[in-house]
Amino acid sequence: MTGHVSIKLASERVNHSVAASETPRFYTPGEVICGLQDFMRGHGTYVEDDCIKSSVAGVMQKVNKLICVRPLKSRYVGEIGDVVVSRVLEVQQKRWKVDTNSRLDSILQLSSVNLPGGELRRRSAEDEQMMRQLLQEGDLISAEVQSIFSDGSLSLHTRSLKYGKLSQGILVKVFPSLIRRRKNHFHNLPCGVSLILGNNGYIWIYPTKEEPIAFKEVEKDNNPEMENCISALTASKMMLDDTSIIFAYEESFKYDKIKDILEPEAMVDVALNSSIEISS
Repeated sequence: MTGHVSIKLASERVNHSVAASETPRFYTPGEVICGLQDFMRGHGTYVEDDCIKSSVAGVMQKVNKLICVRPLKSRYVGEIGDVVVSRVLEVQQKRWKVDTNSRLDSILQLSSVNLPGGELRRRSAEDEQMMRQLLQEGDLISAEVQSIFSDGSLSLHTRSLKYGKLSQGILVKVFPSLIRRRKNHFHNLPCGVSLILGNNGYIWIYPTKEEPIAFKEVEKDNNPEMENCISALTASKMMLDDTSIIFAYEESFKYDKIKDILEPEAMVDVALNSSIEISS
């Protein structure tokens, strides 16, 4: 009887948290998500003791009354409007084939990129011959998901000035499920570093062009520290956005050497203290 009471109380607490906040968090297999009376179970969940529980290790997603858990170790499933960081794999006829960490390769059409000088006109045969000068194999780009083909592959575009070819930075790969969906995925942090948090789990770290508002005297090239902080958060299955990364970066100040952040105890400490700062 006591067990049923504790399950009910746990269910009530989680129901309140699910209803009060849309913020996704990490769930482990068997963990209670919410009560069955308030929500419907979706993929990655099962019903036990009148509660919806997670059947996989992953991030909970709520769409109206439907509760799903997206597995941590899964390929990126794109949505229209997503920001992605991707690598050009092949130059084809009137399009580029790119890697977006998806099940299938994605497509960037020649008609979906900005021409040099920002010209707005139909693409000609000459433009097609010059494609390799715009983007070639191995180039990294930032783009937006424009549409989704019937087989699930993605069509991208780089028509906005904030998208395009990337240079002078570091690429960090994390689980796509750990990237928190936000309206803005481009961030200029106050430590002189900028981030593109790709929904596909590819993060681009690069130096900010503008003069930073320094809250600590740091070297101009502090990309390695930021990379290690992201690794610490990822190892602890923390959701990644500009807030969690800034808190982790501030927590890293207590370590004398960059590599010290990657020690197991240090990674747990940085992630734990960052979560405390976020919740406070």
